[in-house]
Amino acid sequence: MRVIHVVGARPNFMKIAPIMEEMAKYPEQFQQVLVHTGQHYDDNMSRVFFEDLGIPKPNLYLGVGSGSHAEQTARIMVEFEKVVIGGRPDPVVVVGDVNSTMAWAIVAAKLWVPVAHVEAGLRSFDRRMPEEINRVVTDALSNYLFTTCQDANENLRQEGIPEEKIFFVGNVMIDTLLKHKERALELGVPEQYGLEAGKYAVVTLHRPSNVDESAVLKGILEALGEIAKRLPVIFPAHPRTQQRIREFGLGDMVQSSKLSFTRSSSRKQENKAWLMEPLGYLEFLGLMADASLMLTDSGGIQEETTILRVPCLTLRENTERPITIAEGTNVVVGSRKERIVAEALGILEGEGKVGRVPELWDGRAAERIVGVLLNGKAA
Repeated sequence: MRVIHVVGARPNFMKIAPIMEEMAKYPEQFQQVLVHTGQHYDDNMSRVFFEDLGIPKPNLYLGVGSGSHAEQTARIMVEFEKVVIGGRPDPVVVVGDVNSTMAWAIVAAKLWVPVAHVEAGLRSFDRRMPEEINRVVTDALSNYLFTTCQDANENLRQEGIPEEKIFFVGNVMIDTLLKHKERALELGVPEQYGLEAGKYAVVTLHRPSNVDESAVLKGILEALGEIAKRLPVIFPAHPRTQQRIREFGLGDMVQSSKLSFTRSSSRKQENKAWLMEPLGYLEFLGLMADASLMLTDSGGIQEETTILRVPCLTLRENTERPITIAEGTNVVVGSRKERIVAEALGILEGEGKVGRVPELWDGRAAERIVGVLLNGKAA
């Protein structure tokens, strides 16, 4: 079986790594080809993840780079069509909900190549989110829909997806986290920055709804300043977010820090979030695992904090991962300063959610996916 795996952006790497590792156990059954679209091309958003996760060097690198949604999707489709015609796969494995995911699914489906979508069925029911469009289109075109939770199964049934295409396998993101957690903790990342375990907060922001509007971004940064009066706030910032902070003249609300800092320094009194370059997977996992609070607009981090039992505030109006609310540590708080601060202070007073591990989030999702592709049913 010739399998083409597609990655394009940071979240994809954690999802594809365990699948490739599991398939490698069956060299007579699988010939694997890894294609990197280059949707994320910054070293800290791409190359370092290959090193941290032990992912093989991509067989093909398309180098599509940045651009509008239409430009980026079109470039990926043009380049991928050449790849499929040059060596027809069966199937194409796509993960997540980035532009690369949808673009490859469209091309494969039009060329009658089977599509396997890992992390299918997640829905925010908000079509203003580009990722929601990508999810819906990819699922409609896929032949194998691998889901992480029961609500995703129900979403697919409601959309008319035949039951025989739906496979509840668990969460490959958690496969990766459980495999690498001890390595990440051994790095001692909090100590490198003079932080005490359980006595700091971590922030990530990248969604256009939060970073592309000056007033919204300013309000979030003000909230972080209030939280920073209670404990250090560490902000490994997406390149897009750093650019917007500069464009909107909000640099005085965050303090850049390219070097280690200590809590005992005068910086602590400035009540600002500490802006850092993006971290590699292991570094970020080690930082997140010992945090007392996570603030994010990332879907994957909502899942990871659920497993790590770290209270999570999602700075969005909705989530495509409601299981992290129902069973995990997540609370959706929106982007309003007052709500963010109130919820954060409540967590710091001991009111954070503990949660529990969702069904099949046990580190064996990739094993089940490969079992389906080999046998037509989950292992």
